[in-house]
Amino acid sequence: MEKYNKVAEVTMLFWCMKIVATTLGETLGDYLSMTLNLGYLTSLFITLVFFINVLIIQLHTKKYLPIYFWLVIIATTTLGTEISDFIDRSLHLGYTFGSLILLIGLLLVLYFWYRKFKDLRVYPIFYKNKEILFWIAVLFSNSLGTAFGDYLSDVIGLTYLHGALVTSLIIVVVVSLHYLTQINQIVLFWIAFIFTRPFGATFGDFLTKPISKGGLDLGTLNASIVSILLMTLLLFIAHKNLKNNPTQNV
Repeated sequence: MEKYNKVAEVTMLFWCMKIVATTLGETLGDYLSMTLNLGYLTSLFITLVFFINVLIIQLHTKKYLPIYFWLVIIATTTLGTEISDFIDRSLHLGYTFGSLILLIGLLLVLYFWYRKFKDLRVYPIFYKNKEILFWIAVLFSNSLGTAFGDYLSDVIGLTYLHGALVTSLIIVVVVSLHYLTQINQIVLFWIAFIFTRPFGATFGDFLTKPISKGGLDLGTLNASIVSILLMTLLLFIAHKNLKNNPTQNV
């Protein structure tokens, strides 16, 4: 039986979509828990149900389709926001301890992945059991990124704009290492994947938080709508690229 790839190719478009998805995850998660005042536990349940449903659809597709793949990414970023906030504000464990818990979880998933498949390549992925490990790692990394972004602002005391600048600087360093050194590319991928999340999270906070707290005060709903429109445009481009280059699925 012919096997098809199930995940997006890691290109510049991939990273642009990842950043927009993480910004949307932050603003949409805050919209549910704060703006609608549903609370962290209820919001966690809603986003978990959304994540499970889109993940089931993604797992049952025969090959990579941008709309399904990126819906799961958005679901992990939104759920990651609620997981991070639940650990900190409902369980009162704090962002420092929460970040440590999520980091350990991510490392354990990657360790199990490596023990089973002898590599940590994220593209292409053909087998469902490997794809499941990929999505678990993505959920842990996006939750960790959220917690770390909140750690920068709430624990260290950086403004949301400064937090975005710090995480963007880390991303620039990773990109430089990618082109200028022989450091393992898979290690660099996961570092970049983790830190695009706090960049999106802090940028999302910068868009939504009050001016008195260093934000632009656009509100969670308006910021989410802007991110959805931008994500829709990028999805259109991704589907067009896939149509022009069907070998991405082989």
